Amino acid sequence: MDRIRNFCIIAHIDHGKSTLADRLLETTHTVAGRDMQEQLLDSMDLERERGITIKSHAIQMDYVYEGEKYTLNLIDTPGHVDFSYEVSRSIAACEGALLIVDASQGIEAQTISNLYLALDHDLEIIPVLNKIDLPGANPEEVADQVVDLLGCKPDEIIHASGKEGIGIDEILQAIVERIPAPKGDPSAPLQAMIFDSVFNPFRGIEVIFRVINGTIRKGDKVKFVNTGKQYDADEIGILRLSQDPREQISAGNVGYLISGIKVAREVKVGDTITHKERPCTNAIKGFEEVKPMVFAGIYPVETSEYEELRASMEKLQLNDASLVWEPETSAALGFGFRCGFLGMLHMEIVQERLEREFDMTVITTVPSVQYHAVYGDGRTVNINAPSEMPDPGTISHIEEPYISAQIITKAEFVGPVISLCMDKRGGIKNQVYLTSDRVELTFELPLGEIVFDFFDKLKTISRGYASLDYELIGFRQSKMVKLDIMLNGEPVDALSAIVHRDKAYEWGKKLCEKLRELVPRQMFEIAIQASIGTKIIARETVKAMRKNVLAKCYGGDITRKRKLLEKQKKGKKRMRQVGNVEIPQEAFMAVLKIE
Repeated sequence: MDRIRNFCIIAHIDHGKSTLADRLLETTHTVAGRDMQEQLLDSMDLERERGITIKSHAIQMDYVYEGEKYTLNLIDTPGHVDFSYEVSRSIAACEGALLIVDASQGIEAQTISNLYLALDHDLEIIPVLNKIDLPGANPEEVADQVVDLLGCKPDEIIHASGKEGIGIDEILQAIVERIPAPKGDPSAPLQAMIFDSVFNPFRGIEVIFRVINGTIRKGDKVKFVNTGKQYDADEIGILRLSQDPREQISAGNVGYLISGIKVAREVKVGDTITHKERPCTNAIKGFEEVKPMVFAGIYPVETSEYEELRASMEKLQLNDASLVWEPETSAALGFGFRCGFLGMLHMEIVQERLEREFDMTVITTVPSVQYHAVYGDGRTVNINAPSEMPDPGTISHIEEPYISAQIITKAEFVGPVISLCMDKRGGIKNQVYLTSDRVELTFELPLGEIVFDFFDKLKTISRGYASLDYELIGFRQSKMVKLDIMLNGEPVDALSAIVHRDKAYEWGKKLCEKLRELVPRQMFEIAIQASIGTKIIARETVKAMRKNVLAKCYGGDITRKRKLLEKQKKGKKRMRQVGNVEIPQEAFMAVLKIE
């Protein structure tokens, strides 16, 4: 155990984590030269296309230092704030972290929030200044920022370049010297924590775990504490570029377990694995609960694919523990799921992964929250979707959920952040300066205003520096109305939304304009209307495509032309009665893009 080091790499998006991980793998000869490629650990094609890390990846390396052979378990983590749940899980399986800061950009928002995650778990931090070879690099100034943030000595900061391979040996030495060996007792009862899982169509679910105490051997009978299920350890091993089977894995190490688990619901991230015969006395405290920021419905395009979509969602949830969902129904779209995401990017990625990895084409509806409708006799009814909204005449009022939000930002962005929250019907409760240029603002806001694009706007105005945490504080009475969208007089329930009365007119107008651009033209005219109850508040028209029936009428009497035009008009009218309007997927997403 003295020769094992478990560490992760944390940084803001685009500060060079994956490139640095590539260099570490090359230097320790974990990967043969012919298998080497850029962003080696980013195995998903989505990650390569966008140049971002979406999933944490664990890999084991061997490193010889002063004649001794050390085992290094590296976890490369995402930098984008929407995947911070991945980072918190990786950190729980480590004793140390490489904190990477771009020498040209300095410390940014995720650097700070990931650092606090690591410090909460008492990890040893090794600061690394990356990209020092860039012409715009400013290592001295950025080193001062790191010293201010960490309180370390300037000579503890390693100067490196992932691209040029500068400073890689120093990093490996620092990992061995500074990061503590894992604690634990190999002879104690088995206690291992699941921190990730992957679905393999041939072998069932592969569980990735970190052994805290005890030893697991091939063929052992194991039990998952939270679900109470028991399995045989058919294969265990460590994670290299491919899986490397072993006979046993003991305390302090990271490995994988294959036991032919077929049902996705049986594996919970954060669960504890122990022996059936000799169980451990207490389970490991798992991870904190995930807090979704955006809620939306996901529906299959064909209703018959509902069960298939459910199976795909379960498999995806194995690999992405921050996705939360429950079944729901809609009049226009049939059966589907109400999902909670950590942000708009997360929602986009989930949709893309469903399409690519499971061949599911899905429709995503407008994000929203749960409301309460209160009747005159005091009864309350939950409203989860606009289609469940009762007739306004029958109820006394609507209550919407309010949250208390803590926003930590740099002092220079306080003005824009406050005006954004006021714009979202929020009220400021408190303002505290944590340091000379970091401020904590406390607001009370309606949850309905923040599930939408609040988080994205907050990141934009604060250049990514603001962090948001919130908790529900209860329901309050509010003037909410249901805004319906009608195409040729037919309401489309997937496009309707519950909005505040003061914003309804503006919202309806913008939505109609947006739909006019997206709904394809037909042979007949399409009226797009927004209404509250029976009152139409906005209208746009998609003009009909027309054939020039007068082309063959050159000269002659006007009545000949009139006759042809009348005939065409009758045809259009008949068509409009029987014709139906196809709504493209972009139209459902249009609502998300409204400013």
